[in-house]
Amino acid sequence: MNHISKQFGNVTANKDVTLSIKKGEIHALLGENGAGKSTLMNILYGMYRQTEGEIYLDGKKLNLSSPQNAISNGIGMVHQHFMLIPAQSVIENVVLGLKDNKTVLDLKSAAAKLKKLAETFHMEINPWEKVSNLSIGEQQRVEILKALFRGARLLILDEPTAVLTPQEAEALFDVLRKLKIEGCTIIFISHKLKEIMAVCDACTVLRKGETIKTIWVKDIVDTRELAELMVGKTVELTIKKEKTEVGKPVLILQNVSYQNKKKVQVLKDISFQVHEGEILGVCGVDGNGQSELIHCITGIKQASKGIIMINGTDTTREKSRKIMSRGVAHIPEDRQKYGIVQEMSIKENMILMSYLHKPLSRFGFLQSKNIENYTKRICDEFEIKAQNTDEKIMNLSGGNQQKVVVGRELSRNPKLLIAVHPDRGLDIGAAKYIQREIINTKKKGGGVLLVSSELDELMDLTDRIMVIYHGQIIETVSTEKTSLKELGELMMGIKNNVEEKNA
Repeated sequence: MNHISKQFGNVTANKDVTLSIKKGEIHALLGENGAGKSTLMNILYGMYRQTEGEIYLDGKKLNLSSPQNAISNGIGMVHQHFMLIPAQSVIENVVLGLKDNKTVLDLKSAAAKLKKLAETFHMEINPWEKVSNLSIGEQQRVEILKALFRGARLLILDEPTAVLTPQEAEALFDVLRKLKIEGCTIIFISHKLKEIMAVCDACTVLRKGETIKTIWVKDIVDTRELAELMVGKTVELTIKKEKTEVGKPVLILQNVSYQNKKKVQVLKDISFQVHEGEILGVCGVDGNGQSELIHCITGIKQASKGIIMINGTDTTREKSRKIMSRGVAHIPEDRQKYGIVQEMSIKENMILMSYLHKPLSRFGFLQSKNIENYTKRICDEFEIKAQNTDEKIMNLSGGNQQKVVVGRELSRNPKLLIAVHPDRGLDIGAAKYIQREIINTKKKGGGVLLVSSELDELMDLTDRIMVIYHGQIIETVSTEKTSLKELGELMMGIKNNVEEKNA
């Protein structure tokens, strides 16, 4: 990609970017949120047309006018925000847009081919399941498989391990290494610096839409060097976890179960407590009931049986707004579905939880000056990159959208914070800032329920960790007395004959 520039009106997303990647190379693209990584890759995938610059693949100049055009040239992309149609099945999504010479679409053969590919990746997926029934993690697996199914020679992966266990991530890396040996070229966008060091050959750093440096991974001393290149200043990577006095329970679950519309028992007899001054972690492979557990606590879904108590009140049958008014803040798993309204402005999204209260409203009227000041304060504090507070939130990068949600929720000083993958898709500087803010919630006496697939994050932040497997809490361990290996095995059910019990 030679001297690529891209402008959206008065905003310059990419400025004179040059990216050179060798065949059979795993090349990392690194940068802060809003640095222009996704825009650059969307140009390479034909979703945007560059304002200036040229693209060459295998020495051939490309004029990429659409994703279909990119796919026909052997370019595949797995986006940070999934490009799947919820009403269709997995296999229908995979073959959508593909052309062959047959008059009748042979979905059965395509499903068999997909299943074989899924087994190679150690990714359990039902080709006939509707996408709307899949968890976030399962949807991401479908996107990865879809690109490979279409025979991509150049594969762009945008945060591909965000929802994988360490073991699954390692299995994915093994596959990437095999693809590399076979001559496939991979562009790997990740904020996980350790992953870049583990699997990539080279790394290009973007900052404020411009190329800063391309460096061979073997020449990088440590992750701190990468972090400083990315943000342009020293980044404090250490999180200080101070001990606090644990108080009364702010969240109690007693024998909570949940049955979905298909009469499948998704949660089975869940009981636990979160106390004041405590961070309780939840980990498990996506699709094991974490989403349903959080939805039952926050009122999005209702438990089939059991009792949920928040700050001493039975909230089992309460609606979400009522629950949130009880000193609860919620950073949801899927920000676009549950955290933001895309057509609304940053300002409007920022006040979604507080617009009924002073000083944002008075006698039923919104106070525009107070709302503007409130929004600007949070934008400054969380370094949200935007033209102004009236900009539509859909125009922000995924990371900046996440910062809006996190900033809004943490600014409410909750008694109970329910945080689900709070720093997913965020650069290292923003992630560390948010982690410190979560610890501050604990220091102020709040209780935190933290769901994360980032085991390093759970080890750094939590006091205890619950492991969920097939809808059950199979073990709760002290963070000080466990290891990444043990947690990974528990997440896969490899302990106490869990697999036999659930057979």
